Amino acid sequence: MGTQQSIVQQLQKKKADYVLSLKANHPTLHSQVKNWFELARATNFEGVDLSYDQRLETGHHRREKRQVWAIPVTAFGGLHQQQQWAGLQSIIVVERVRHLWNKTTQEIQFYLSSLPPDAALNGRVIRQHWGIENQLHWTLDVTWREDQCRVRSFHSPRNFALLRRIALNALNQETTVRRSLRQKVKRAAMNNDYMIQVLNSFCQA
Repeated sequence: MGTQQSIVQQLQKKKADYVLSLKANHPTLHSQVKNWFELARATNFEGVDLSYDQRLETGHHRREKRQVWAIPVTAFGGLHQQQQWAGLQSIIVVERVRHLWNKTTQEIQFYLSSLPPDAALNGRVIRQHWGIENQLHWTLDVTWREDQCRVRSFHSPRNFALLRRIALNALNQETTVRRSLRQKVKRAAMNNDYMIQVLNSFCQA
């Protein structure tokens, strides 16, 4: 959803960098990058100047091998509507192979990056982003049962998601009561004075 040319232009105006996931909602560009990578990999990237990084992580009865390739856009000889992705410098490819106790999974994902073709740098940015996203998703699901929400119509899902995140930020800003988020939610629902205290903490942040 965030991989939009208008968002890229806004980031560039603010002199900010981006690393955006490239998926099938940009079918022509996605297919071009995917086909190029598969062909280049089959020839062991002969004649391609790229950056490569590899990480092996273990924990929670899982072993994950993560390979990252950072490829300069010049190696592609021109990408579909490349000029519309302001500041684009690199195409990042991440392959994750996870070995669980009962199965092995593999996935490959592509990214557009305004950062230089540095595999370690881009890989670290991607890893940090998804660490934050996964933690936030877990919190929203545990506290507000977001995954069980049946709201589907029109703009309602996006509006409710925004309200949950605002509420989460407000509760985190309120630090006088040392309780879990779920306990804070219940307290705010039953105590108007505490609810006002939470809102004041959020407004003053």
